[in-house]
Amino acid sequence: MEKRTCTHSLAVKTSYVLPPDTNTYGTLFGGKLMAYMDDVAAIAASRHARMPVVTASTDSVDFLAPVKEGHSICVEAFVTWTHNTSMEVFVKAVTEDLRTGQRQVCSTAFLTFVAIDEEGKPKPVPSVVPESEHEQKLHASAADRAKHRKERRKQAKEFAEIFGTDYPWNRSRN
Repeated sequence: MEKRTCTHSLAVKTSYVLPPDTNTYGTLFGGKLMAYMDDVAAIAASRHARMPVVTASTDSVDFLAPVKEGHSICVEAFVTWTHNTSMEVFVKAVTEDLRTGQRQVCSTAFLTFVAIDEEGKPKPVPSVVPESEHEQKLHASAADRAKHRKERRKQAKEFAEIFGTDYPWNRSRN
């Protein structure tokens, strides 16, 4: 399978931050930003794999700066690492005051996607060739992030088993 560079998968989306996208403080809803990030990351993963993908996980998303109404939000994503059928995608969101040109990174995250076939079964993906110093740094530290994701997923499954599908107030009635 042919290897691909990080820039091969680069996806970028820029949008205005409009009133329906904001909370009572006049800043972008965190969930809206997360949806933008997932959307652009999925495009990057699909571009890398050249097949359909599904989101497997999102690492913590930290909101580093507010994204104000009337500003723009630019989300960039590219595949940093692969493992058999999965791809790690780095996502960076930058807000810009369009009147002054001031730009600020407002969020970063890593998302993991799995390539799937027509039956929804995982499919192998090409490996990544990091070129720039930043790409190489992300690629070199990806195995550690994957290990932490695996541990976090195990814990999430344990919580799901413990808490089940009932709401706490329904348990006493059973």
